[in-house]
Amino acid sequence: MASPFIELQAGDRTIKVTNPDKVYFPGIGATKRELVEYYISVGEGALRALRDRPTHLKRHPDGVESEAIYQKRMPAKRPDWLRTVTVTFPSGRTADALRVTEVASIAYCANLGTIDFHPWQVRADDVEHPDELRIDIDPQPGLGFDAARRAAFLAREVLAEAGLTGFVKTSGNRGVHIAVRIEPRWDFVEVRHAGIALARAVEERDPALVTTAWWKEERGERVFIDYNQNARDRTVVSAYAVRAQPHAPVSAPLTWDELADAEPGDFDIRTMPERFARIGDVHRDIDERAHSIETLLDWYAKDDRGDLPYPPNYPKMPGEPKRVQPSKARGE
Repeated sequence: MASPFIELQAGDRTIKVTNPDKVYFPGIGATKRELVEYYISVGEGALRALRDRPTHLKRHPDGVESEAIYQKRMPAKRPDWLRTVTVTFPSGRTADALRVTEVASIAYCANLGTIDFHPWQVRADDVEHPDELRIDIDPQPGLGFDAARRAAFLAREVLAEAGLTGFVKTSGNRGVHIAVRIEPRWDFVEVRHAGIALARAVEERDPALVTTAWWKEERGERVFIDYNQNARDRTVVSAYAVRAQPHAPVSAPLTWDELADAEPGDFDIRTMPERFARIGDVHRDIDERAHSIETLLDWYAKDDRGDLPYPPNYPKMPGEPKRVQPSKARGE
């Protein structure tokens, strides 16, 4: 027997949604149909965050309580209008990743059970030079959103000192993400170094609150700024993406004024469409100006501490310190 389906309009295309009444988010009873309709309703904003970026998919075809499928390669069998872009992983292997070019691309993938989208920090026309510097503010266990908020405002001060403008959003959980549009003149290593310089500058403003320690045993009850999110093939969830949790929270773009008293629970698959219809995309100006990161690279060059560790799946990188847990290095 064929699966039940409906058809939804996404721009100029009709998207078939199979099993539309399947419950994806049991905490609020939200269905697969609601997921696809959500992405269409915030399509302008979601597309701005994803347009022309290689994008990985986090799929839960049976809902958020099922095991996730992390999909970096698009299958050969796909609509002829769905675009891809070839990317190179740290291992040297390549893949044809999703290239989002229209709202229908997002809706199509949502029908495949994609809950959240994870874009690279590059565009399809130049996959070796990021056009986005990312600041991923991650409160460690024991801390809540307020700690991430305070760290985000410190990051904003440092960005201003470097002549940069950041656009802030909730992560959809306890964290905060800040995106800075940059000129695509530097490679992944250089942009990562700029991210390290910025993170260290934030840490220096309040070392009791913020840490850049890669090893969890050294972080303590502080907010970690994950500088490695600027490395090749490291992604953060996109603006407007739904998160795979029973109550369907979303990664919500905010103004800096809104961040002062926002709570992540205020933004979900049902509240965000009304907000979007009322005020539109508060990050609509993010592409108006691309910044230079030369100031941050100067800070990095003058810092005698040098580089920080890469994630474990990366090849050993030039100038990288020993990639070994500190307690193991001490023989503990």
